[in-house]
Amino acid sequence: MEPLSNKRKVIEDKPLNFLERAYLPAIVQGLATTMKHFFRKPVTIAYPEQKREYSENFRGMHSLKRDENGKERCTACGLCALSCPAEAITMTAAERQKGEENLYREEKYAAVYEINMLRCIFCGLCEEACPKEAIYLDGPHVPSDYLRKDFIYGKDKLVEAPLNQ
Repeated sequence: MEPLSNKRKVIEDKPLNFLERAYLPAIVQGLATTMKHFFRKPVTIAYPEQKREYSENFRGMHSLKRDENGKERCTACGLCALSCPAEAITMTAAERQKGEENLYREEKYAAVYEINMLRCIFCGLCEEACPKEAIYLDGPHVPSDYLRKDFIYGKDKLVEAPLNQ
């Protein structure tokens, strides 16, 4: 079959000299590169002793916020679950009962609020969609674990502690 262009590259096999056959220039060049890296500032940090500084827009673990009176802000509107592209948020709404006025802001609240951290992509869309500013991605990294069920975070791990405790 004829090539489309008539350009051909002629490859010559020229014989190697003694140093090239012994790979000495390549070994010396590799050692020089290694020695050059010895005198540079290390780019790694000693993690347990030193903590890395994060940027202002770092998205950590989710937290459900409380208002200034210690009541949960979440009203179970479901906008965070609808805006989540990974479908990581599930919730069940319930009506506030008598005697629970000091726990929840409005008549409807999230009885069950779960986030599957294995599905979450930390995009922040749930934070932007919440009209009550109830959910924020302001926590630390999600800790590692061995079981899948331990990555489904409920209200026990997500709701921040009340102010008056």
